[in-house]
Amino acid sequence: MLPSARPPSQRSGRLGLGIVGSGRVGPVLGLALAGAGHAIVGISAVSERSRERAESMLPHVPILDVPTVVERSELVVLAVPDAELPGLVAGLASTGTWQPGQIVLHTAPGYGIDVLQPAAAAGAIPLAVHPALEFTGTSLDLTRLAESYFAVTAPAAVLPIAQALVVEMGGEPVVVAEADRPAYAEAIATATSFSRSIVEQSTGLLRDIGVENPGSYLSSLIRSAVDNALTRAGAPSRLAVEDVIDALGAEPGDGDPGDDGRGWFLRGE
Repeated sequence: MLPSARPPSQRSGRLGLGIVGSGRVGPVLGLALAGAGHAIVGISAVSERSRERAESMLPHVPILDVPTVVERSELVVLAVPDAELPGLVAGLASTGTWQPGQIVLHTAPGYGIDVLQPAAAAGAIPLAVHPALEFTGTSLDLTRLAESYFAVTAPAAVLPIAQALVVEMGGEPVVVAEADRPAYAEAIATATSFSRSIVEQSTGLLRDIGVENPGSYLSSLIRSAVDNALTRAGAPSRLAVEDVIDALGAEPGDGDPGDDGRGWFLRGE
């Protein structure tokens, strides 16, 4: 029997962790959980870019195919594009890969635990955990996780497991109901996409009139504006200002050539 199949009070607290997906999110969460004492047993990576990221972020972790990662793991983190998540979960269920007591955690903002029903039917523990952070896919994100909130959706009986994993990663768990996940995803997408478009528009206008380094010119203004807006909204402003500015400072086209421009927050990876 998997250690995760035992009641929480009987577990050692150290789980074999498998990561499915080597985008910007998976390796970072893997590092955070490894820092809390969990042992990474494997990570999946398909593209050359994702393999490079996995090897850079997790140099001693074997790169395995998805079924092998799942079979070896007590805790599986599914950090894949949101469009791929339902088919992935169902496909692994059809091959009998999910195991009773196995913890299955996905990071897609728009999905709750219903998408994990095929895994739950096999006895797995379904958790939906989304960090409200624009990831860079580097170790810089580890520090930012400690200043971030995580949306958590899980069955009531296992909600403490999801909350504990978030705390282990340094974050603050916030429970979001299954029915509210689409609205939550819209809020995340709106905040990030709208901010990005406004920054790009304003820097473009300054560039057109000859202002050099328009991003740097607007930096203090945007930081203070976002800081003030978050303060008026009743949120600790330090959570988002640097993440928003740093993420929006990249020129269009920077980053992974395979990025479709929507951002990880819409893809769930």
